[in-house]
Amino acid sequence: MLWIAFAAFTGLSFVGYFSAIRELVPGLIGASLGGWEYFWIVFYGFATYGNAGWMREQVCKYMCPYARFQSAMFDQDTLIITYDSKRGEPRGAGKKASSTTPLGDCVDCGICVQVCPTGIDIRNGLQNECIGCAACIDGCDQVMDKVGKPRGLIRYSKGRVLRPRVLVYATILAAIAIAAGVSLWLRTPLKVDVIRDRAAIAREVEGGLIENVYRLQIMNTTEQARAFEIAIQGLPGIHVWGGNTAGVPAATSRLVPVRVRVDPGQAPGSYQVEFTITALGVAGVSVREKATFVVR
Repeated sequence: MLWIAFAAFTGLSFVGYFSAIRELVPGLIGASLGGWEYFWIVFYGFATYGNAGWMREQVCKYMCPYARFQSAMFDQDTLIITYDSKRGEPRGAGKKASSTTPLGDCVDCGICVQVCPTGIDIRNGLQNECIGCAACIDGCDQVMDKVGKPRGLIRYSKGRVLRPRVLVYATILAAIAIAAGVSLWLRTPLKVDVIRDRAAIAREVEGGLIENVYRLQIMNTTEQARAFEIAIQGLPGIHVWGGNTAGVPAATSRLVPVRVRVDPGQAPGSYQVEFTITALGVAGVSVREKATFVVR
């Protein structure tokens, strides 16, 4: 029952990332949620119960990729968890020791196996199921304290920290982190998609002007509401008709219908034009998007 309660709480928490938790909990109690919300709460709850409450170490052995690729990353200097067999063997409780068969420090209590989430015996050597959690180290150190022997029977093996592989990996990770930071710093907090109105590709309006209708999906990714100016170029006399500004709230998107007109006299055909959407009052925030203007 405890695992079921924990799994249900996990499923509710996951869905709470997408639906307001202050509305989600009362809706769950009052049975007024939507079908998809119920589905994902049950889905994540069942996944938590199945992985952590039922399959447990099988997830680490067969589903977690870490144990599978870690062996490809090892070399003779890799820092790993090891059992000191020279010090620990032959294992056995202290009362079994005799003058002819002195025992090692391992009292064969089995704590290292009991606390291992994948159920391996580290005393048999490193195995691919080991996830490096070090629970066996903590358990063994506690036993050594109780029997009055020094810690470190199970410990991390020492290796060279500064070696070519580590330096190469550290350089690659640093380059990725720097590139991600620079791209985040230089990103344009504005995204625009141009969608043609398929109901009427082109039409003639008053004054003989040729009009095309577009829908601009303007996404404001900042935490402040912005006003944007919409301009277009690419044909003589082309202009946005009926207002060329649009306001978008913070961290939201808005679908803005835009009418574009051009002076008569253009030969029939398709022409490439370009929208320019610029944030008003903010320097350097501007996006250009290409589109097609049709004259019939």
